[in-house]
Amino acid sequence: MRCRHIFSVLLGICAFYGRSQTTSIDSTLTIAVDSIVESAITQKAFPGAQLLVIHQNHTFFHKSYGFHTYDSLKAVTNNDIYDLASVTKILGPLPALMKLVDEGKIDLDAPFSSYWRPWQRRKDKRSITLREILAHQAGLVPYIVFLNRTVKNGKFKSRFVRNKESRRFQKQAYPNLYVKNRFQNKMHRIINRSDVSDVKKYRYSGLAFLLFPKVIEQLTEMSYESYLQSTFYRPLGCKTLGFNPKAKNFENAIVPTEIDTLFRKTTVHGYVHDENAALLGGISGNAGLFGTADDLAKMLLLYQNHGQFNGQRLLSENTVKEFTKVQFPENDNRRGLGFDKPLLGNDTLALSESYPSQRASKSSFGHSGFTGTFVWADPEKQLVFIFLSNRVYPDRSHRQLYNLNVRTVLQDLFYKALE
Repeated sequence: MRCRHIFSVLLGICAFYGRSQTTSIDSTLTIAVDSIVESAITQKAFPGAQLLVIHQNHTFFHKSYGFHTYDSLKAVTNNDIYDLASVTKILGPLPALMKLVDEGKIDLDAPFSSYWRPWQRRKDKRSITLREILAHQAGLVPYIVFLNRTVKNGKFKSRFVRNKESRRFQKQAYPNLYVKNRFQNKMHRIINRSDVSDVKKYRYSGLAFLLFPKVIEQLTEMSYESYLQSTFYRPLGCKTLGFNPKAKNFENAIVPTEIDTLFRKTTVHGYVHDENAALLGGISGNAGLFGTADDLAKMLLLYQNHGQFNGQRLLSENTVKEFTKVQFPENDNRRGLGFDKPLLGNDTLALSESYPSQRASKSSFGHSGFTGTFVWADPEKQLVFIFLSNRVYPDRSHRQLYNLNVRTVLQDLFYKALE
């Protein structure tokens, strides 16, 4: 009942903005946005947040709210670095795969086993295409908790995790926590042997994103992170976008995520929150990227402008359009290739039921992240919306961000303001 009441209050703020004729757009919009975000902070949806909106390739709104944690000691600023969680999927492996499609090194409709050879020996996987995988239409298991394989009777198995770095234990999950280099091979074997559903319908799965970095390395003959930096991040001027920011001595503050009671046994700060990515040393395709809203905006603008940014063409227009369109609408699947898309029939839904705003065009796309991140680009409306938060602080049981529908309400507000 309380959540429904709060949502009605937020809707009232949006309605007020739409009716107001006496205050300038900027001040009215700021009042409405401030009210929504500050109300969400009060209701413990997140301790702080950062909001960046780009319209027609120019910054329209950029403001930070609240604090890094609920102790209110460190205020959020516009250049703070956030753990992007699953937004990594569309900013890490996805642009690399798009580039490989451009170069003819990957065929979306060829079996993925053409590039990941262990699947050639798996009858249930050998014919699955990359298109099916990226559209979450392949029947793969949604998630595997690999952390369970490292623990016995509440303690880490020393053959997998140790407190000191050595030649065989170089994958750092946190200070004084190192994972065996070859544990990645074990993860791959488990994925290779995982079940596949005979029913080919939309079921979100991040498993293949744990394999993509290796595929990218094999096809580019470069390390996954080096390829991303040299091909995309540096050409775009993304100074903070990358993995394991704690080791890079940025001047920017890094916002902590969760007080982890299971794995790290402390507040996760500067190291990836996602446990599977942590077991890979923080460099993965499913999670692990950190960055500022400004850097995210450059990648989103690259996509929104169909592969071009500031006069540079990094991806072909045809490939970007193919990846950002709905792939299997006949199967009630809204997804693009890697990208999330609006719900089918989204423009007919009420704001409380839509995802994202019902005003988002059918050509729009984006992704959300478990830590409370959300990015969305709309080529038709020329609007990029970026919302960063650490809703998992102090722990992942906090779901008010979803209950209050904060991101959709905010996004809708900006669509209304710019109509």
